[in-house]
Amino acid sequence: MALACQRNSYLQEFTTKVKSCEPAEIKTVANGKQQKLTGYDVILEDTILFPEGGGQPDDRGKIGNVDVLRITRQGAEAVHFVLTPLDPGTEVCLKVDWTRRFDHMQQHSGQHLISAVAEEKYGYKTGSWNLGEKTSFIELDTPSIPQDRLVELEELVNEKIRDHIPMYPTLYDSKEVAEEQEVQLGDLPNDHVGPVRIVTIEGIENNMCCGTHVSNLSHLQTVKLLGVEKGKQSKTNLMFLVGNRVLKYLGKCCENEKHLTGLLKGSPDEHKELVEKMQKSLKVAQKSCTTLLRDLAVLEAQCFKSNPEKDGLFTLHRKEGDFAFMSIIVNEINDERILKFLTIGDEKTSGMFLLSGSEEVVSDVGPKVAEMLEGKGAGKNGRYQGKANKLQNRPKVEAMLKDYLATRK
Repeated sequence: MALACQRNSYLQEFTTKVKSCEPAEIKTVANGKQQKLTGYDVILEDTILFPEGGGQPDDRGKIGNVDVLRITRQGAEAVHFVLTPLDPGTEVCLKVDWTRRFDHMQQHSGQHLISAVAEEKYGYKTGSWNLGEKTSFIELDTPSIPQDRLVELEELVNEKIRDHIPMYPTLYDSKEVAEEQEVQLGDLPNDHVGPVRIVTIEGIENNMCCGTHVSNLSHLQTVKLLGVEKGKQSKTNLMFLVGNRVLKYLGKCCENEKHLTGLLKGSPDEHKELVEKMQKSLKVAQKSCTTLLRDLAVLEAQCFKSNPEKDGLFTLHRKEGDFAFMSIIVNEINDERILKFLTIGDEKTSGMFLLSGSEEVVSDVGPKVAEMLEGKGAGKNGRYQGKANKLQNRPKVEAMLKDYLATRK
């Protein structure tokens, strides 16, 4: 027997009775963490709340004033998980979260239409599909889809929507009855027993499906194909939006366009050109900055070497430096008798460090430096470098190195 939500997907309220209520637990994810919820599994005589299936997520809604947090299928029954017990035999009123349900109807019915047209026109068979929270995709059995075909496919699909074509489910008592009506059953298991539900887009396709669907393609409003991504095993994932999701996406695009117009000081038609100019300018500025930083590294080393009062320890911190900056200084000083301790990054948080000198000294104090900076490092050939998680300890490291060198004298 089909559930009420499968017989009429547009029902938003429904009265039924509680058949059973048993203690249960489910695992959920809240704020990125898994947690267990203790509650009750409720089975009703019938339901308008769809359990997950056919690639479509389960509904949300209420049984009376009780929130339904998950709906699963056990055989022919839909099991509703709630936190409050319900007495068997009690008459209850169901309400479906219509915004969520209609969104799922639009995306699922849109997938059927896109898949049917893609196979009919180009021979692209659908392997699977995914109904995501923001976008969905269809896995098509083709290694690639040319851009001109994407444009044509979108036009053909939207043309079918404008044609106001009916879409409806038919329930056959058994697969044998369905076969008598020359319905293609596809991958129906040989041991299947019971009714067979076929969803029809009139004149376009007949497809087995348990999900909830629109009654007419015009209810899809529109379909937008967002593009393709490489799928598994030489397949292609076709990304798409249907109906209200297209409107939300367009609204977000308009909002972003408005912000960019203010930031770039130019009309939307100029955005691409303005960003390209900014990218070119940024590359030039970065190159100039890199050159200046390298020159500064050489000057720092030369200044130290020319100091008649220099001792056996060179230390330097440069917030905006990089490893190349530190390496240039070390190479420019070019004296393993000088112990060189350099750091880069934000003095108040984390960064990188480099210790250079004689292999004996560096191998002796390198791990201690990493430990004091609460970081990790490694080294060889008179160099020890790594990440520093606490650059605030830099003065303590300098003091330790001075004491170390003093004891060696």
